[in-house]
Amino acid sequence: MVTVTDQARDKIIELKQKEGKTSDYGIRVSVEGGGCSGLMYDLAFDASELPNDHIFEDQGIRIFVDKKSLLYLIGTQLDFSDGLNGKGFQFKNPNASRTCGCGESFSV
Repeated sequence: MVTVTDQARDKIIELKQKEGKTSDYGIRVSVEGGGCSGLMYDLAFDASELPNDHIFEDQGIRIFVDKKSLLYLIGTQLDFSDGLNGKGFQFKNPNASRTCGCGESFSV
């Protein structure tokens, strides 16, 4: 399961409104090869369920995760920070054995 913090929920709602996304849009969280640690996170708005998707809902946010990515993302919490040490979405992934400085890539 993938969850979102209060800060991430608020930012997702703000961005959905800013981009004119309707209420049927959720977020698609996936893992792709690349980045300095071998795997990278991808985050995008989506309203379509694909055949191999697992769909979660946390704090009113629908979360789409494909079957392959779910293996890497189980237990991950999506957070948002706008502090001095970095602004943006952050993935708190208990499966990651190593992450890069930017927080966008990881290895298991």
